[in-house]
Amino acid sequence: MSEKTLPFTQEQLNEIVKKYPTPFHIYDEKAIRANARAFYKAFDWAPGGFTNFYAVKACPNPYILQILKEEGMGADCSSLPELMLSEAVGLKGQQIFFSSNDTPAEEFVAARKMDVIINLDDISHIDYLEKTAGIPDGICFRYNPGPLKKGNVIIGKPEDAKYGFTKKQLFDGYKRMKEKGVKHFGLHTMVASNELNWEYFVETAELLLDLVVELSGTLGIKFDFINLGGGIGIPYKPEEEAVDLNKISGGIKALYKKKIEDAGLSPLRIITESGRMVTGPFGYLVSTVIHRKQTYKTFIGLDSSMADLMRPALYGAYHHITVVGKENAPMAGPVDVTGSLCENNDKFAVDRELPVLETGDLIVMHDTGAHGYAMGFNYNGKLRSAELLLKEDGSVVEIRRAETEADYFATLDYPGLKK
Repeated sequence: MSEKTLPFTQEQLNEIVKKYPTPFHIYDEKAIRANARAFYKAFDWAPGGFTNFYAVKACPNPYILQILKEEGMGADCSSLPELMLSEAVGLKGQQIFFSSNDTPAEEFVAARKMDVIINLDDISHIDYLEKTAGIPDGICFRYNPGPLKKGNVIIGKPEDAKYGFTKKQLFDGYKRMKEKGVKHFGLHTMVASNELNWEYFVETAELLLDLVVELSGTLGIKFDFINLGGGIGIPYKPEEEAVDLNKISGGIKALYKKKIEDAGLSPLRIITESGRMVTGPFGYLVSTVIHRKQTYKTFIGLDSSMADLMRPALYGAYHHITVVGKENAPMAGPVDVTGSLCENNDKFAVDRELPVLETGDLIVMHDTGAHGYAMGFNYNGKLRSAELLLKEDGSVVEIRRAETEADYFATLDYPGLKK
């Protein structure tokens, strides 16, 4: 069971809301740092030093990236703006992993200039990279194992996914890169998202380690690292258990000794690109109840919408809800918790058992520290919320202000619209 608690009291939240109107996302710095340290401790055995390249897409805010940089993490980027964010907080060169697909030429050029680790998604990108930006002295390829590995609901079956090389393409691709003078090689895969079974990640590591042995022996190349990807899930539902990082690490450690050390291929660095499990559980969307509607069922209308948290509408995902001040109140029957978009799937919860909800109640949705604010949008003219940081000393700072109408109109050049 995962206990769904809040890092602030009702009194503290009331004071926060006085200064920063709802809706907003707020992140718990102390918990993020503690979680990052636990992650690194679990893999402190890894030869060459373990690194998690935080998936910037999960929470693309430089204040969060700065915290993670201080805890030893790099950045996993998939676009030029993400590269720029990472560079802005002082991450440089090999501290950044650039893993994109259908990549524009200008982004490869920027990645080469920054000397980041480039992870190619397709064998055709070898020629494209060489033509547009040049071949670096180190390269990584993303592997798609197809039917050899099961995916999950979010990413789908690997053979249907748009990502990665086939096994045959890997052999062809690394051979070509060796002939072009590349000296440093990496191997990457990511075939699931939000996976809670720790054994899944050990099986993924075994898949890559076996492939490293086979590629090395056949092509005569030495791999610097394997990137196990991300995909470690978090317990969105109270009845779910968090993934045991020590079990993942222990399983990989045993495989590493058996397959890599015994084959004389050590040191081979172990790296990951987790985002969700690093910050996800430590973000909260705070909203206010503004309407209560009774028709064929009961609807609780909030001042937030799926523009602030898309996951429930996109995936049918569960986010736990706390009604502040009514944590111990009895359940009053099922309700739908909704936003104001002109879309009927703009619902945070459907038939959710909650206490009696009244106008003015503060609602907190848990586990929005990854793929929460980041997936926001402006459909229906909705303006994205602020982001706040609950610092280790208990103070709160705004790390992104809420959007205004002027922001929404900023890219329009039309008479009568003030900017």
